[in-house]
Amino acid sequence: MRLLTLRTQTSNGISTNTVAVRQDGTTLTEIDGFTDVGALLKDPAWEAISKAANGATHPSEGADLAAVIPAPGKIICVGHNYRNHIKEMCREVPEYPTLFAKYAESLIGPNDDLALPQESDAVDWEAELAVVIGKTGRRIAEADAKDHIAGYAVLNDVSMRDYQFRTVQWLQGKTWEKSTPFGPALVTQDEFSAGPLMTSAVDGEIQQQTPTSDLVFTPEFLVSYISTIITLNPGDVIATGTPGGVGHAQDPKRYLQEGQLLVTTIEGLGQLTNRVVKEA
Repeated sequence: MRLLTLRTQTSNGISTNTVAVRQDGTTLTEIDGFTDVGALLKDPAWEAISKAANGATHPSEGADLAAVIPAPGKIICVGHNYRNHIKEMCREVPEYPTLFAKYAESLIGPNDDLALPQESDAVDWEAELAVVIGKTGRRIAEADAKDHIAGYAVLNDVSMRDYQFRTVQWLQGKTWEKSTPFGPALVTQDEFSAGPLMTSAVDGEIQQQTPTSDLVFTPEFLVSYISTIITLNPGDVIATGTPGGVGHAQDPKRYLQEGQLLVTTIEGLGQLTNRVVKEA
């Protein structure tokens, strides 16, 4: 299944009403009683409810989509998790995952404008595979991790490099408001095979292009490792890291500029298309 969060009303560009929907081809079907996919996942019967949904329908073309999980309880990100990115950043392959956090205010929809803050002139792209949790668990065995994953989505961990590297802690460069496109859909495990090609492009020029199988730490390992530290709940998100090709590692360095179009794609999951605009 493909599950999305549809904006059904907007005011001055701000969502005032959303609903969880199931996508079947070019049709979006409302899942009555659930304002978004995050709320849906909190019901243990979410899969059966989603399959049986027969609410109002909408065309997928031109749909106004919110971030697929608009307000996750946790967004846990993984750094240095692709071998080619580790190499370009002149780091060693880590023994343990490098973890940091984002907050929900950073999330935007798959086609929303990406806010370029006036305080940073080093805004970089980072295509990522996102794992969405569907079942609560603590100290989950790696062999059982798949049972706790609802599905996968596309995320771009847009990073303000000048703020990121002000200290050895990265958070301040990673969670700027309206900077992280996420979606377009949660694709359940039965429709997604590991290892598809992930790309990011700026104004049509490919910057990153790597199969997700290049991960150092797999989604299952990350679910197990992170759940040792803290309980994972339905709707929590794990951003699994970015591959090589980020602008900060290029010579000369390249960063996003006002008016550019950032496109992030993972085969089988979908595409994020975000225009870079100055923050209002």
